[in-house]
Amino acid sequence: MKSDTVRFGTLQSESGQELLEKNGLSPHELDTVVLIQNGKLYTKSDVAFRLAKEMSVGWPMFSVLLVIPKFLRDGIYDIISRNRYRWFGKQASCMIPTPELKKLFLD
Repeated sequence: MKSDTVRFGTLQSESGQELLEKNGLSPHELDTVVLIQNGKLYTKSDVAFRLAKEMSVGWPMFSVLLVIPKFLRDGIYDIISRNRYRWFGKQASCMIPTPELKKLFLD
């Protein structure tokens, strides 16, 4: 990331559930990634492209794809989401975050 402004959390965590409820969403109805930026909540492809804008080295150019209608972007997002493990594989265990990465998580 270009800056140290992005924080990550799980939807199941206490702070994640508080943020969702504060923004009018039920944590039990969500099956996607969520971004809360400047008081506005984003889901699915909006999150991917808005986070790309925050990254360095080439990724910000993908944020121009936000001009594509959301229903098309989210349809493609759903296809990738459903097939990601088949296409990219799945790890047997999670990586242990470094102290630098740990600072980026809410809980």
